[in-house]
Amino acid sequence: MSRFFKNKQVELLAPAGRFDIFEKIIGSGADAVYFGGKRFNMRMHRKDYNFTDDEIKQAVAVAHAADKKVYITVNNLLNPQDIKEAKEFLLFLEEVAPDALMIQDFGIFELVKDLKLNLNLHASVMMNVHNAETLNVLKALGVTRIVASRDMTLSTVKRLHEQTGMAFEYFIHGDMCIAHGAQCLYSGMLFGKSSNRGLCMKPCRWHFDIKKDGFRYPTTYPMAVKDMYMYEHLPEMIEAGIVSFKIEGRMRDEDYLMSLISAYSDAINRYIHDPINYDRQKGAQRIYSNRKRDLSTGYAFGKPGLQNINSRYEGTGRFYSHGKVFSKPVEEKALSEIRVNEIKKALIPAPSLPGKPALSVKVNAYEQAAIALEEGVDAIYLSGDVFEPDPPFSKKTILDATKHKQDSKIYIAFPRMMYEEDFLQYDRLLGDNDLGLDGLVVTNPGAVNRYKDLGLELIGDYCLNIYNPKAAHFYRKQGLSMAALSVEAPLSDAKETIVASPLPMELIVHGSPVVMYLEHDLYENIAVLEPVGKKDTPHVRSDILFLVDEKGFEHPVYRDHKGRNHLTLYKELCYLPFLKELHGIGVCSFRIEGSHYPLGALRHILGIYKKAVDDLTACQTLFPLLKPMQAGFTLGAFQFD
Repeated sequence: MSRFFKNKQVELLAPAGRFDIFEKIIGSGADAVYFGGKRFNMRMHRKDYNFTDDEIKQAVAVAHAADKKVYITVNNLLNPQDIKEAKEFLLFLEEVAPDALMIQDFGIFELVKDLKLNLNLHASVMMNVHNAETLNVLKALGVTRIVASRDMTLSTVKRLHEQTGMAFEYFIHGDMCIAHGAQCLYSGMLFGKSSNRGLCMKPCRWHFDIKKDGFRYPTTYPMAVKDMYMYEHLPEMIEAGIVSFKIEGRMRDEDYLMSLISAYSDAINRYIHDPINYDRQKGAQRIYSNRKRDLSTGYAFGKPGLQNINSRYEGTGRFYSHGKVFSKPVEEKALSEIRVNEIKKALIPAPSLPGKPALSVKVNAYEQAAIALEEGVDAIYLSGDVFEPDPPFSKKTILDATKHKQDSKIYIAFPRMMYEEDFLQYDRLLGDNDLGLDGLVVTNPGAVNRYKDLGLELIGDYCLNIYNPKAAHFYRKQGLSMAALSVEAPLSDAKETIVASPLPMELIVHGSPVVMYLEHDLYENIAVLEPVGKKDTPHVRSDILFLVDEKGFEHPVYRDHKGRNHLTLYKELCYLPFLKELHGIGVCSFRIEGSHYPLGALRHILGIYKKAVDDLTACQTLFPLLKPMQAGFTLGAFQFD
């Protein structure tokens, strides 16, 4: 079954969480169905959902007999054990022959190549593709469709489609995330349940007040976004060149899905049949009346701002799909001597890495870079996401830094999200061959491809979400010389990846890494709300925004020079007590996230870590000298095995 408008495909793509739901949907107005197996997908909370291998085989046969398509989600990050098991699953899928797989992990490309499989691949929304350069890389890898990121406007989709010829899939209805795809790490670090591995515990939907400059503002659910709703804008989607109109809801029940499929299918047919007399609002009231959350067009027509934030039915703390509690605020677990000793024991049986580890630091301003140079840090990363009030690094400040670098290396670290204008700006900057740079810290495959011939070292940032040795191998072949491991990786996954990685690995060992990266600007709340009280924040500077949860924990949110928001841990990650053991399993560089530190605090931290890397046997005696600058120390994902 296929629908076309002016020779453009229009596919209504529906989700199915169970085989009995699939049987209903396959006879509905949907043109295609997507679902996942019992492993390797982004909807893993319900054990009674997802398809067995036998059900997958049967579903593909049934769908193809009905002239409909089937897409299988293999779209979570894979840990090292998953990589081993995924080989068998991919071989099975090759035999079953679905119309495509939706994937997130770049290690899948390596597996498909190793096994010589002929599988059609679609890039999941979790690949967070934002630029033509990355699209062209994916095309060369055999990807035939992109699921557009949730913050991508229709005009951007149209432009990228015209530039690259890539087919696009776009969400038309359902549950949305506030963070950029695959850039929400907090659930994994706080609960050991990764949002990139299908187990998100939704800390974004907690109740928060906002605090800034000591003033409290009466927000309720400032990160809880409305459900996507594009029912009244199907013509604009068709005009943008979108080929697949996607309903979210693999954990939803049959009645909910069938109602949506019927409405959207009817609307698409009515527009194709008579576009001039098309009534956008026919049937809209029924969808609105049956909604759970309120509805929004998201980023389809530009930044929605505060109007995208939901309050309807928030506060239940329960998943709509099955009624179970997702999570409640908890304290970031403090570093403990017991857990440190457990980590040391787990890391001991590994070969010793020769040589001395490097020490790197990411900085927000020239003054921080100058301190790092004075302390003799091996590598300094000049941030591309500079937190306010500091200005971005200019050509002059880069030259000033590289002129005084002595034995240190200086790298430009790209922004997490790179759009076409970012590439043009960095093209111009890097076109000057007299900057004295040693390398670049890259954040997306497009940037690797664009700048790999400049003669500069390329290091992968942790937002690449390298979680297994196959993904590391992929990026090594692309041209990276080193990469940071995902900060979500628990201890056993981290150890196995580091030991087996063909790419030298860097590990963030200190600081408060960004755990949610948002296009949404939480600071807008300050402009529209009146404060209700004042109380200073004891641990860090008060001029940034804090999300204060129901237990009183204060979550710092930094705004960068482009208005994007960066939620960080409120405690400081600290791996100082077991640096020696980490080096022993193969970590070649220890990285400090230093952008948020005052100058004196940064100097203190760098001085201690410099002594530690010079003599790894001294880590235990140095640790008591390291005083937390925020609310204490935490082990992050390493608190989990």
